Amino acid sequence: MTHPVPALGVALVAAAGCVWWLPALATVRAGADRPDSLRGTSAACLSGWATVAGMAVLLLVADPWWVPGAVAAAGTATTAGLRIRAAVRRRSEAREALATQLRDVGRADPRSWLTSRARMYRARNRFVTVLGVGLGAAVASALLPVAVGPGHGGTGATVAVPVLLTALFLAVAVGRARVARRSSGSRPGR
Repeated sequence: MTHPVPALGVALVAAAGCVWWLPALATVRAGADRPDSLRGTSAACLSGWATVAGMAVLLLVADPWWVPGAVAAAGTATTAGLRIRAAVRRRSEAREALATQLRDVGRADPRSWLTSRARMYRARNRFVTVLGVGLGAAVASALLPVAVGPGHGGTGATVAVPVLLTALFLAVAVGRARVARRSSGSRPGR
């Protein structure tokens, strides 16, 4: 038996994702006009949304659940690999830009600027980590009833737990980002 209702839901999510995949497509098509890291990030975005669209098609065509699950796992791995590669390239580009700026400025004291930049990157990485852990916990709690099987839990809890986990971790991540922004803005070196 095919799965038309989940396929329709996934197809609508893929269509709604056009706010991300259309600009990513434009960036990839721009070619050398854009930095390599931005094109890599856009390729990762396109890979992720293509995985979602492929899952919608497979949910209509394939009978067992493991086929769309395998495509989702492969697409997630590909997207993560492309995104990590783009992040490494972005860090390399930032180092090159910093070296160029320091060479242009001469031997000015860049420590205050560097420490504020490092603080900003650490705060951003903490935000992404906290949010990622929260979204992972929400997805795991949403998939737990599917793994256990039907009839082993209330439907209200099945919906409420992932929503509450996502909201909780988003609030924690935003709070940590605000604290980091305030502490970096109040330093005398700025």
